[in-house]
Amino acid sequence: MTLNKAPLSLPQLQNLIKRDPVSYKDEFQQQYRHYLSNLELFRLKPNRYNETFEELVRFIAQVSHCYPDVVEEFPNHLKSLLSDHSTVIDQKMRMAFCRSLMMLRKKNIVDIVDLFQVFFRLLKCQDKQLRKTLLIYFITDVKNANANRRNNQVNTALQSFMYKMLEDNHAIVMKTAVDVMVSLYNKNIWNDARTVNAIAQACFSKITKVVATALRFFCGKDEGAPASSESESEEEQTAKQVLFGMRVAKKTKRRQQRVDRAMRKIKRGKNKKKQVAFNFSALHLIHDPQGKSPARLGSALTSIRATCPSLVSVRLLGFAEKLFRQLEKSTDGFEVKVLLMNFVSRLIGIHQLILLNFYPFLLRFLQPHQRDVTKILQYAAQAAHEMVPPESIEPLLKTLANNFITDRNAGEVMAVGLNAAREICSRCPLAMPEDLLSDLVLYKNHRDKSVKLAAHSLILLFRDVNPEMLHKKFRGKPGAETEPRKALTFGESDAKNYIPGADILPDEEAAAASGDKPDDEKWESCSDEDDDSSGEWIDISHSDEEAEKDGTLQPNANVNPEERREKAAQVSQMRIFTQEDLKKLKQFEIQKQIGATTSKGKRKSVEVSFDDDEDEAKISGLVSLKSIEMVHKKRRHDKESRLATVMAGREGREEFNKKPKKKCDGASLSNKEKRKFKSFMMIKHKVQLKHKRSFRDKQIALRDALVKQKKMKH
Repeated sequence: MTLNKAPLSLPQLQNLIKRDPVSYKDEFQQQYRHYLSNLELFRLKPNRYNETFEELVRFIAQVSHCYPDVVEEFPNHLKSLLSDHSTVIDQKMRMAFCRSLMMLRKKNIVDIVDLFQVFFRLLKCQDKQLRKTLLIYFITDVKNANANRRNNQVNTALQSFMYKMLEDNHAIVMKTAVDVMVSLYNKNIWNDARTVNAIAQACFSKITKVVATALRFFCGKDEGAPASSESESEEEQTAKQVLFGMRVAKKTKRRQQRVDRAMRKIKRGKNKKKQVAFNFSALHLIHDPQGKSPARLGSALTSIRATCPSLVSVRLLGFAEKLFRQLEKSTDGFEVKVLLMNFVSRLIGIHQLILLNFYPFLLRFLQPHQRDVTKILQYAAQAAHEMVPPESIEPLLKTLANNFITDRNAGEVMAVGLNAAREICSRCPLAMPEDLLSDLVLYKNHRDKSVKLAAHSLILLFRDVNPEMLHKKFRGKPGAETEPRKALTFGESDAKNYIPGADILPDEEAAAASGDKPDDEKWESCSDEDDDSSGEWIDISHSDEEAEKDGTLQPNANVNPEERREKAAQVSQMRIFTQEDLKKLKQFEIQKQIGATTSKGKRKSVEVSFDDDEDEAKISGLVSLKSIEMVHKKRRHDKESRLATVMAGREGREEFNKKPKKKCDGASLSNKEKRKFKSFMMIKHKVQLKHKRSFRDKQIALRDALVKQKKMKH
C-alpha cells in the first residue's frame, strides 16, 4: 500500500487537525516554526503586506484550542504587533490580526479586558471599516458574556475601563465608549446607576458629537424592547414570502430543503425568549441632580471618591446648574442647544428642581418665527412644577400672550400659544394672573375653530383647578355629585386618605355578602298584603351591578358628602383595586365634569375614552408635543369638498362619457375587444407581422415621395 506523500494545504491540515489533533501535532509544530520565522521578517517591514504570514496567523488561530501549550505566546505576539505598529501595518493585515484575536477570545484564550485595551488603541487608526467592526464586536462580546447569567466580575472590570476611556482626549475613542454604553443600556445589560452617571459625565465633554450622543440618550425614549406587533407582522410577512416563492417556483428537493430551513429559522425566532423591557427612565438614576454641598455629604464623600471619582464634581457643583451654565456658554449648533434645553427641562420637571434662571433664558426663544418653537414651548411646560415660585413663571405666560395670543397672528399660532399656556398652568396654576386669564378666556368666541377649542380647554382646566379665578358665566353648572374645590396656596398639598369616587364601588365584605345570596332573595316581594293595603308607591333601590350594566356608576345623590368620604375611605381600605376599577372611577369623575346634567335636569350617559400615552406622560412628568401642537383645523379644500365639486361638475355631461362597447344589447364584441381576452400565443403570429417602421425607413419613404412629386410637376 502506497501512502500519499503530497504536501497538505493549510485548509486541509486545519480540517485534519480538528478531527485528530494528536496525530498531526508534528505537522502543526512545523507550521508554527514557519510562523515564527515569518514573524521576525514581518517585524522588519511591518508596512508590507505578507500573504503567507496572514494565512499562517489565521490557521493557528483556528486550531489554537487543540494545542494550548504550544501557542501560549501566540496571542501576545498579535497584541504586541498591533500595539507597536498599529498605524503603519497594512490595512488587510491589521484586520486579519483583529479577527484572529476575536477568534481566540471566542475560545476563551484571551482575556476580555486585555483585548478591549488593544482594540481601543486601534480606534485611533485611520480605518473606518475597522472602527465599525470593532464597535459591533464590543457590544456583541459583552452581550455574549452575559447571555446565560449576569457576569458581574466582567461587567465591573469593563465598566471601569470604559470610564477611563471617557477621559481620553481622542474624539473617536470617547464617542465609541459612549456608543457602547448607550447600546448596552438599551439592551438591558448595563442598566445600573454607574453606567447612567458615566454617560451623564459625557454631557460635559468638549467634543460636540459626544455631547449630542449623551443628550439623545437622556432625551430619547426607552428602547429596551421593540414593539411586538411590528416584529410579529414582519415575521408573518417573511413566512408568507417564503411559502409563496416555493409555490411559484419549480419544486425540487434542494429548494424544498431550503424552504424548510428558512421556516425553522422563522419559527425559532418566534419562540425565542424576548428580553424584559426596562421601563425605568435613566433620568431617575442620575446621582443628586440638584447637587449637594461637601458639608451635607459628610463621610459619604470619601466612599464616593473611592468608588467613582469622576462623579464627585457632578455631585458637588450640581448637575442641573452645571448643564445650564454649559447651555448659556455653548457655541454649538442650534440642535445641540435644543437637546440641552430638553435635558435641563426634564431634570427640573421630574426631580422638581429649583433653577430660576432657566425661565428667563427661554424668553428670548418665544417668538412665532423661531425655529422649533413648539419644542421650546414643550420644554417650558416641562420645567414648570408646583415648587417653582409663581412670579418666576408669570413672565413666560405674559410673553406667550404678547407674542402668540394676539389677533395679528394666524389662528394656528394663537392656538399653539393657548395650548402652551394651558400646559404650563396645569403644572403651576398659581402663575396665571387673574386679569390675564379673564382676557384669554374671551377667545372662546373667536371666529377660528382651533382658537375657540384651545380657549375652551383653558376654561375647563381652571374649572377643575381654581374656579374662583373664572367669571361666573364660565364656571359651568355644578352637578349634584361635584364637590366644591379649594384653591391651594403656594407650597400647600391636598393629601387624601381615600381614592376619590371609591364610594360608588362596594367594599369586599358587602360584595361577598351579596354574592352568597341567591338571586331569588335579592328581589323584594311586592305581593304582601300590608304593602298592598297602604296604596303607596314602593321605592326599589338598584344595585351597583345593574348600574354597571347600564354603563354608568351613580352614587346616591341624597347622601351627605361627609358620609360619601367616609364610605370612600372604608372601601379604599378594604378593597384591592384592579385596573378595571380604576378605569371606572376615572370614567365616573370625567362624567361628573362634562356630562353631569342636561338642560332638563336629566342624567346624561357620556362615553369616555382614555389615552394611555397621555396618562404615562402625566405620570412621568413629561409633556407630549401633541398637546402643544393640537390645532383643530379643517382645511378649506379637503378631499370631501374637492370630490363634491368634481361630482357636481359632471352633472349634465353625458355626451362626454365613454361610448358603449356594443351597438345594441344583442350585438357581440368587436374583434379588437375579443383580442384583449385571448392569450398571447393565439395572436403571436399577427403581432409579429405588424412591425413599426424605423425612423430611417420613414426618412427614405418621405424622400422618395418628394422626388416623385417633383418629377410629376415637370
